[in-house]
Amino acid sequence: MTTSKENLSGKTLFISGASRGIGLAIALRAARDGANIIVAAKTTEPNPKLAGTIFSAAAEIEAAGGQALPLVCDVRFPEQIKSAIDAGVARFGGIDILVNNASAIDLSPTLAIDPKRYALMQAINRDGTFYASRFALEHLRKGRNPHILTLSPPLTHMAKWLGIFPAYASSKFGMSLITQALAGEQRKAGIGVNSLWPRTLIATAAVAHFEGGADKIAHSRKPEIVADAAYAILTRDSRVCTGNFFIDDLVLAEEGITDLSDYAVTPGLEPYKDIFLD
Repeated sequence: MTTSKENLSGKTLFISGASRGIGLAIALRAARDGANIIVAAKTTEPNPKLAGTIFSAAAEIEAAGGQALPLVCDVRFPEQIKSAIDAGVARFGGIDILVNNASAIDLSPTLAIDPKRYALMQAINRDGTFYASRFALEHLRKGRNPHILTLSPPLTHMAKWLGIFPAYASSKFGMSLITQALAGEQRKAGIGVNSLWPRTLIATAAVAHFEGGADKIAHSRKPEIVADAAYAILTRDSRVCTGNFFIDDLVLAEEGITDLSDYAVTPGLEPYKDIFLD
């Protein structure tokens, strides 16, 4: 069993897409330690179909015990990422952890995908991950136990999944390739660079909007399972914990947590497996 040796008290996290879902859950878990959270997302006005704004997320984070800085940031635009990172550093004095969580999804096959949707996924998923990492690196090198954690799948089984969802898969595996590349590049700097992916469907707005969304949500796990796995990774020694493609339940098992029943949206229902994992 691998045990975490420190907490996130006083650490500063930049989390893209932190206004709801997995990003917010990771932020709230860190906030319980007293962390500082830079909430980088686009939503500023409430949407009846999509809960959460950067301001409501910031309020939840501060109620949980952390400090929050809500910033409008569309990761399609490098200048917005840099501006948000600079503002976060000015407020909190640095950045210790980057969480690349913002993501767009469209499972359309190649002949059906709208070119604008394809470009959107690549810009948010692959390019947003690269640019957030690029602009955070100079600050992470000065951080305490610095980490980059990206929500993307392991690079195994690529041929199978690329053949089912070429447009979306290429953008998500692009994020994972960036993890692998940065882990190698930043190893000597002591920055831990890893990816994390859920074993099962997670109850998020994206899943709810799929066909049969209500059934999928019922057979999902709560975002807190990913948040708890992320916390375990981010509290490990960054000089040692790097270059990994983690799965949430396996991380928790390493921490001695094997009863996952509390994470079920519907107790007693077997959660559906997520894509990209056999």
